[in-house]
Amino acid sequence: MKTSAPATPAAYLKTLDGANRATLDALHRAIRKAAPTLKAELMTGMGATPIIGYGKFHYRYASGREGDWFLVGLCARKNYFSLYVCAVDEGRYLAEQAAAKLGKVKVGRSCITFKRLEDLNVDAAMAVVKRAVALGGAGQVVG
Repeated sequence: MKTSAPATPAAYLKTLDGANRATLDALHRAIRKAAPTLKAELMTGMGATPIIGYGKFHYRYASGREGDWFLVGLCARKNYFSLYVCAVDEGRYLAEQAAAKLGKVKVGRSCITFKRLEDLNVDAAMAVVKRAVALGGAGQVVG
């Protein structure tokens, strides 16, 4: 019997094992507190892993490619967690600007990856989330 994919963030969180669920649940609650106006929904589009997306914005590249994407995203990968903050200020992604404050993480443009919740400075990460909300979207697209 085939089971259906989760349809909501809550259903997605329930599919995770204990440690992964605890980490994503803690971050989900932190994001909801930091950005209560952003609607949370389950999204796909970056491989097979579901992503909890918070808020949406419309982007358009100089090439003409355009679409809709989340402002903030959260997911559990096989060996790490990813927190995405898709916002730019003064030509640089917010995650890159805050990299030195985020803890024992790797930062690539809008993606913050870490292996354990203890590795992420959650307060600094939520400050980045709040700044993204304050900017009202992605700002200018870089790259």
